[in-house]
Amino acid sequence: MKVCGFSFIRNAILYDYPIVEALTSILPVCDQVFVAVGKSEDDTRNLVASISDKIVIIDTVWDNNLRDGGKVLAKETQKAYDGIADTYDWCIYIQGDEVLHQDDYEEIKKSMLQWKDDPIVDGLLFNYKHFYGSYDYFATSGRWYTHEIRIVRHRKDIFSYGDAMGFRKSPDQKLKVKPINATVYHYGWVKHPEDQQNKQKTFHKLWSTDDEIEKKVDIKKKEFNYAMIDRLSLFKANHPNVMQKRISQKNWAFNFDPSIDRRTYIERVRSWIKSKTGWRPGEYKNYQEI
Repeated sequence: MKVCGFSFIRNAILYDYPIVEALTSILPVCDQVFVAVGKSEDDTRNLVASISDKIVIIDTVWDNNLRDGGKVLAKETQKAYDGIADTYDWCIYIQGDEVLHQDDYEEIKKSMLQWKDDPIVDGLLFNYKHFYGSYDYFATSGRWYTHEIRIVRHRKDIFSYGDAMGFRKSPDQKLKVKPINATVYHYGWVKHPEDQQNKQKTFHKLWSTDDEIEKKVDIKKKEFNYAMIDRLSLFKANHPNVMQKRISQKNWAFNFDPSIDRRTYIERVRSWIKSKTGWRPGEYKNYQEI
């Protein structure tokens, strides 16, 4: 069984993306990793190249005019996916703020092997844990997606969809996937408040006009306000090993009372239904479980 990884990144240093940790976390289960590195304002390319000789860099230039639903992210993901050789059975996708846990490697390898020869299975579905404000808290409200496809077959009919969150075979044909007992640790909302604010100003340009950005982000503020999140829980387990150095270097304070619950009434009802049935009304699923 041949397995590769793929990802995309730009300005990782400028916006403090844990791209080194992200790519390092998939290397143990990959033969090669293909990374579309966009032309950056920092030394992102050399940083990515220094991680491992398993990494193959695909140099790209982002089309900053693609402001419709974050399509540029899907386009950059597709560039990495298209650069993969046909010899690979499975392709592991990781974004620049996502990390796999070493405790899940055996489950990941076992699942890929289990479904390798079943053509009905287009991909594998991961659980998600979204950290927010600091490495001590994770999001527990229904606003956050709970699962997404992070392993796909390398086929011409599979493409990155929307804002690169998932994949499809056509705009109205979702991938058929098997859920696996492995988790993606998402750290996109864990940065120094200044770095998060700078990221938000830039990130919204991928979706919005300049006038719309001013309505979504208070561009006059120097720091991002983490305080108004609706619901968080204290994280009591262990982060992936590759994150330990970064966590030890955290240089800002974020304190949150887990008893605070700012969810709307409707959101509380949806969460209650899910706790009783496993089904959450209105939950968006960019995949078809089989």
